[in-house]
Amino acid sequence: MKPAPFDYARPRDLDAALTLLGNNASAKVMAGGQSLGPMLNLRLAQPEQIVDITAIDELKLAEISGDELVLGACITHADIEDGRVPDVTGGAMRGVAANIAYRAVRNRGTLGGSLSHADPAADWVSVLTALDARVALRSTSGVRQVALGDFIVGALQSCLKSGELVTAVHVPKRAATAQWGYIKTCRKTGEFAHGQCAVLIDPTTASARIVIGALDAAPVVVAEPAELFGGRIDANYKTTFDVRVADRLLGDAGIVDAAQRHIHVTVMQRALREAA
Repeated sequence: MKPAPFDYARPRDLDAALTLLGNNASAKVMAGGQSLGPMLNLRLAQPEQIVDITAIDELKLAEISGDELVLGACITHADIEDGRVPDVTGGAMRGVAANIAYRAVRNRGTLGGSLSHADPAADWVSVLTALDARVALRSTSGVRQVALGDFIVGALQSCLKSGELVTAVHVPKRAATAQWGYIKTCRKTGEFAHGQCAVLIDPTTASARIVIGALDAAPVVVAEPAELFGGRIDANYKTTFDVRVADRLLGDAGIVDAAQRHIHVTVMQRALREAA
C-alpha cells in the first residue's frame, strides 16, 4: 500500500509549525514516523497535510532545570539509551529506552511522538506516568502543562486539542532513596507488550507510584498502593505484597478478565522484586 496524496511541510521554527497546525485541522504531525508511517501506508490515516517537525531545533533540547529534566519532544529513544541527554532518574529512563522495540525504531522514534500516539502498549506511556512526568503542550493560543496521568485519557487517546503540539516532557528528579522497577511481557522481543508494570517506591517516605499498562485503556495508577502491602509501605514490601489484594484492585479498576488480571498481577510482582 501507498499513502493517499498529502501536502508536506517542514517548518524550521516552532511558531511556523503551530501556525500550520492551527490553519489545518486535518494536518498530522510527523517526527520519527514510527507510528504514523505505517498508518499512512495502510491508509488508516489520510491527512491533507503532514507537518514534519524534525527541523525545529527547540524540540531537540535537553536540560536540567531545577529539580527536573526537560526533554524536547524530538528527543529519540536512542538519545536516552546512549546517554546523549542528562538523566535525573538514576538510570531508569535509560534502561527503559534500551528495550523499546529494535534499534532501528529507537534511532527514529521520539519521546513526544510516542506520548502523542498514546498507544497503551508503549513503554513511555506507563513509565513516565509512574515517574510523575508532565507534558508541555503549545498552540498559537498559548502553552499549558498537563500531568501525564491526565494527558493519556484512553487507548490511542490523549487530551491534545486541535492545533496543539507536545513540545517537551518534564521529568522530576528521582529521590536518592526511591527504588525503581519496570517489567513488561511480550510474546517475543521487540513486539508490543501485553503486560506492563512500572514501580517507583520509597520505603523511607512510605510512598509508591504503581502503574499498570498495556491495557485497552489508559494506564491504571494504583490509587491506594499501601493496600498491596497490608496497609504500610516499608523496606519489606517485596515480602508483604499480597497478590489477592492486587487482583481485587485490578478488578475494581475495570480489568474484568481473570487471565488478564493474572498477567498484570504477575508483572506487578516481578516489577516490585526488581525494585527491591
